[in-house]
Amino acid sequence: MFSGLTIRGRCLLAAAVASAVCAVVLDERDLLRVAVFLAALPLFASAVSARGGTGLTAHRELEPRRAEVGTAATVRLRLTSRSGTPLGEVRLTDGVPATLGGDASRALHSPTRRREALVEYQVRPELRGIHHIGPLRCRAADPFGLSSFDRELLPTTRFTVLPRVFELSGLPNGFGPGTGETGSGSARAGEGADDSTVREYRQGDDIRRVHWKTTARRDELMVRTEERPERGGTTVLLDQRATAHRGTGKHSSLEWAVSAAASICSHLHRNGRRPRLVGAGGTPVPEDGRAHLHLSGEVAENLLLEALAALQPSARRELTDGADPAEGQHLVAVLGRTTLAGANELASLRPAGARSLALLLNAERWNTDGHGGEQAAVARRLRDTGWTVVTVDGPATPVPRVWESLCEQSTRPDVLRAER
Repeated sequence: MFSGLTIRGRCLLAAAVASAVCAVVLDERDLLRVAVFLAALPLFASAVSARGGTGLTAHRELEPRRAEVGTAATVRLRLTSRSGTPLGEVRLTDGVPATLGGDASRALHSPTRRREALVEYQVRPELRGIHHIGPLRCRAADPFGLSSFDRELLPTTRFTVLPRVFELSGLPNGFGPGTGETGSGSARAGEGADDSTVREYRQGDDIRRVHWKTTARRDELMVRTEERPERGGTTVLLDQRATAHRGTGKHSSLEWAVSAAASICSHLHRNGRRPRLVGAGGTPVPEDGRAHLHLSGEVAENLLLEALAALQPSARRELTDGADPAEGQHLVAVLGRTTLAGANELASLRPAGARSLALLLNAERWNTDGHGGEQAAVARRLRDTGWTVVTVDGPATPVPRVWESLCEQSTRPDVLRAER
């Protein structure tokens, strides 16, 4: 009970003790009565406020439970008092992460028995991720401010903030209808994803492509090749390596890349395609690999967006693991800071004839003193090997404009000749 006393209540209780001592020393009965009253008041107030919050129950609702970055969501708190004891003032504090706007505090006054009170507030997420709203804490105080007690009414509630998805228009050359991904095309892409051929080693082949089981069986070097561009299918590669990005929070190059990948995947879904999404090293996103490819378009799109919401930077340093990240499918790569060696390796892993496109971020431009000179050489190297490349020069570059430029460049005659 004493733990709930405020500074005012403790001072009043100390005054009561001092008055009682003086009353005994001076033999003043009236002063002793005052001391008893001064002691009883904070103790009574503490008893009332301690009971005040016990009859209060709460229920939290989120509308919607998932929201894009920058889209407002409403939090509703439904409160019910089951106690007939006056509660005085009740202050509710709902824990809200700083990326959602900071703590929300609302005050209620004396809810009565069986009466419901509704408290609403809005959050506007600034950063994608899996956030938790709460816990909801209740502070009940007496009208004189002599005591207050805190208790937890509700635990946390999960709130998913999806990356921002931009409306895109158009498709790169070769990505439209008739490329083998309508109807049963997704099934073919899934069936062909594990297909590969093995042939004898030739001078210049990458040693990392050696198929060791076949080599041991045939007693000669055999290499693995993937030859499936004709099967259709699209893979979106998102470079989420921490070393490949610059900037912090919502202004980082990683957030721009995640938003671009989300927009591209959603756009392809809405155009009848079912893209695979992979991270650096070919890691599937979501982790269940191709399971989402067999779901309906809207469900698969939602799974991809939720996986992107939870995506964290990777500690790996290499962009690939020695194999084509698209497994022979068409590839749209959203690349952060990439070295010439990394570009050479990525280009060498792509089979001849497969469509390869890239959004190349000048990640250094996300720093105020960045210049991003090396990325120009990387872009030239990829273009020389038949890639269609658009560079992104900074955080102010709109995703739709970059996608439009990528579609336009993919139809240029010189690009088509290089790919053939």
